[in-house]
Amino acid sequence: MRMLVVGAGSTGGYFGGRLAAAGRDVTFLVRQRRAEQLRKTGLQIVSPSGDLTLAPKLLTADQIESPFDVALLTVKAYALEQAVEDFSPAVGAETIILPVLNGMKHMDVLTSRFATRNVAGCICKIASTLDDEGRIIELANFHEIAYGELDGSTSERMTQLDAFMRDAGFVARISPAIQREMWEKWTFLASLGAINSLMRGSIGEVARAPGGQEFANALLDEVLSVVKTVGVAPTEKYSSIIRAQLTDPKSTLTSSMYRDLQQGYPIESEQIVGNLVERARNAGLSTPLLSAAYANLSVHSARPRT
Repeated sequence: MRMLVVGAGSTGGYFGGRLAAAGRDVTFLVRQRRAEQLRKTGLQIVSPSGDLTLAPKLLTADQIESPFDVALLTVKAYALEQAVEDFSPAVGAETIILPVLNGMKHMDVLTSRFATRNVAGCICKIASTLDDEGRIIELANFHEIAYGELDGSTSERMTQLDAFMRDAGFVARISPAIQREMWEKWTFLASLGAINSLMRGSIGEVARAPGGQEFANALLDEVLSVVKTVGVAPTEKYSSIIRAQLTDPKSTLTSSMYRDLQQGYPIESEQIVGNLVERARNAGLSTPLLSAAYANLSVHSARPRT
């Protein structure tokens, strides 16, 4: 298989870099500035699992000449529209698009632009960031990616993809319930991001505040009510696990969206929180806490960047 990794940031660079180091045929689609940086320094990963530096194969959008077998789409949601334009020449009739974006809005975008067969389900779990030198820093020792057909079937192409992804220095697996897992991840990220951002603190700081645990539980209940109505409901086990995580007084957990907000960076407020509020409104559901968090995040997003 030939894989095009769309983006070489902290997520695409990590998984694509590990795959390339394991001998898989991986090319990165990047902007000119990132291409120049990677040609100068190499793709560098600093990780508890072992550091890595390699000279990656790179393309810019104008250099795509033929379709790839797989396109791993790893850009931020606010960059999706341009990314679709950039990588569309790499999508042929049999290309598998694996999007690891947050939320579910991107699935609507992709299935409206490409054939339904092209789009598979995918999630990843990793805590990573880019430092000032463009190195990929893995912040915690977990790195997992799951993928599957949206109808839950185990196809020949997923079996081939699984062989390509496995044994490359991270956990890789086929999921027969990838849609549920994607909704579960959105449930967690929307709840975590809304709690952190609205309360301006880590989970532990919120949980230790007067009424903090009650607030976190109520917000999670809102999110769960929306997902159960408009999406694929999480399992009871998963719901219990994340409820404990989101109300733990000892936790230092924060969302990447909250960390971006603190740094004054663009945030995925529309995709992680806003789109869930919109789906709730369309279904006639009231979400006062989630809506307050979205309004709060929208104030930040509307401010001009310096």
